[in-house]
Amino acid sequence: MLKLWKKKPHEDALPPASTAAADAPSPVDTPASPAAVRGWRERLAGSGFARGLAGLFNRHARLDDALLDELETTLISADVGVATASTLVDDLRQRMHRREFTDADALLAALRTALLALLVPVARALQPSGASPFVVLVVGVNGVGKTTTIGKLARRWRDEGRAVLLAAGDTFRAAAVAQLQTWGERNQVAVISQGQDADAASVIYDALQAARARGIDVLIADTAGRLHTQGGLMDELAKIRRVLGKLDPAAPHEVLLVIDGTTGQNAISQVRLFREAAGVSGLVVTKLDGSARGGVVFALAREFGLPIRYVGLGESAADLREFDPQAFVDGLLPARLGAG
Repeated sequence: MLKLWKKKPHEDALPPASTAAADAPSPVDTPASPAAVRGWRERLAGSGFARGLAGLFNRHARLDDALLDELETTLISADVGVATASTLVDDLRQRMHRREFTDADALLAALRTALLALLVPVARALQPSGASPFVVLVVGVNGVGKTTTIGKLARRWRDEGRAVLLAAGDTFRAAAVAQLQTWGERNQVAVISQGQDADAASVIYDALQAARARGIDVLIADTAGRLHTQGGLMDELAKIRRVLGKLDPAAPHEVLLVIDGTTGQNAISQVRLFREAAGVSGLVVTKLDGSARGGVVFALAREFGLPIRYVGLGESAADLREFDPQAFVDGLLPARLGAG
């Protein structure tokens, strides 16, 4: 039986459906504000990437091949990937031999430019518009922060004036429905569910019908966490897409794959197989604060070119941020030699 999250007295006062938001400048079009950079730097300072680079340039400020050899090792250790790290360092080495750099500070500036060149093309914000409801399917392996990401997205879009509905399509994990309902209550957003072990495609199909009837702007559908090697569960994602297509041939309009920033190079195989099964159209990289190495963001950008919509830099709703490549790179690199 179809279940709606119990209506609160204020539910009838949910924000009305809104028109598409005006185009805002992309974060790559203008320099990041000092406050934004400080915020990202504070969140990323503890990452293995930031610590490794700061330590490298503090120990080895002399411009020579040994510095570049150690830089390549540092990038690989930070999950940038062998191919990406080798390409970056080979280019820097050739330029150094052509005497384009006067000192290690100049090399650091060139590294920043090269890293930005990888990320700028994939920094594309997600604007849920062009369809009503705009259907977002959220997928990923177990433990990446999928349901938490959904809760933060719901809060973000509700605060922007959009009417949001959640679909509890993770019917495999016992606590998943209750967890999503908690996020719904916290954000004053309704949740459609059928309980544990229900057919996920049926839940999400019913949620799309409800979203249409209620004039919802954005429907966010949770799905069961699954290993990318589990064929049966991956087939379920394809089924969800087929079932949604019966109501709206264009749905889902966005398939967000949530990637744990601590996953390392395993993220590459995750993206490859989830894209094949579910048609992934955007990425969310979580847990980049703390000890996450963070370099996997560069590897993903180079390998797939998929939009990186958001990154997770902490626990609060505000810490799910639109991906800003300038703030991200500046948060990882030492501001100058001798700076941590």
